[in-house]
Amino acid sequence: MKQLLYILSFLFSVGLMAQNTAVFEQANALYNAGKYGDAIDKYKTILDTKNHSAELYFNLGNAHYKLNNIAPSIYYYEKALQLAPNDQDIKNNLAFAQNMTIDAIEVVPEAGLSKIVNNATNRMEFDGWAKVSIGFVFCFVILFLIYYFAYSSLRKRLTFLGSLVSLILMCVSLLFAFHKFNLDKKDKPAIVFAKEILVKNAPNNRSDESFRLHEGTKVQVLDTVSNWRKIKLQDGKTGWVSSEDIKAL
Repeated sequence: MKQLLYILSFLFSVGLMAQNTAVFEQANALYNAGKYGDAIDKYKTILDTKNHSAELYFNLGNAHYKLNNIAPSIYYYEKALQLAPNDQDIKNNLAFAQNMTIDAIEVVPEAGLSKIVNNATNRMEFDGWAKVSIGFVFCFVILFLIYYFAYSSLRKRLTFLGSLVSLILMCVSLLFAFHKFNLDKKDKPAIVFAKEILVKNAPNNRSDESFRLHEGTKVQVLDTVSNWRKIKLQDGKTGWVSSEDIKAL
């Protein structure tokens, strides 16, 4: 019975994939014909099937950009960049879309040791650092065994030194892995979708206005209280906005 269910599930997945491919091609044809709104509707039917890809988000961003929909175009470019962080076309189109935003926010650059550590950590994902750690564990074990059974004093010294280096590198890669995990956990970006929002200094409508933001601006979500989100800008400013005014990435 289970085998039959697996077969049916596999056939359903194959059929759904073929259907999504056909819909994707139809959407591309609509986009090339200048029917951007219809293309968006087609692309979204693929998203409704829980099918995600950088190419799909990229095309959605392009279609919204053609319609001058600032916030959606930036949102979908950012989604595409999450799946393909090194794609230069996505980065270029995202930069074009960001040029349409109103808010000019200066980025506070990282400095010192924090910048060096974060740059090194972000060179790989958490899984990558974990695999590197496992690789150094194997190196340590193999070198230590060679050291233990070796008769030559020179070989013993070399393998002991190698095993010690492997152990140190394993610990370093583990630290990078956990640091990357914490960075990803704290990273909660969102895009402002409202035309203009009043950022409050407390999570209620009676509080004073801190500043204003406009559609397309990227923020970091720090906290949640009821229907309010505490946000932080790249220049360090913080405040509270309604959850309805932003869309989390």
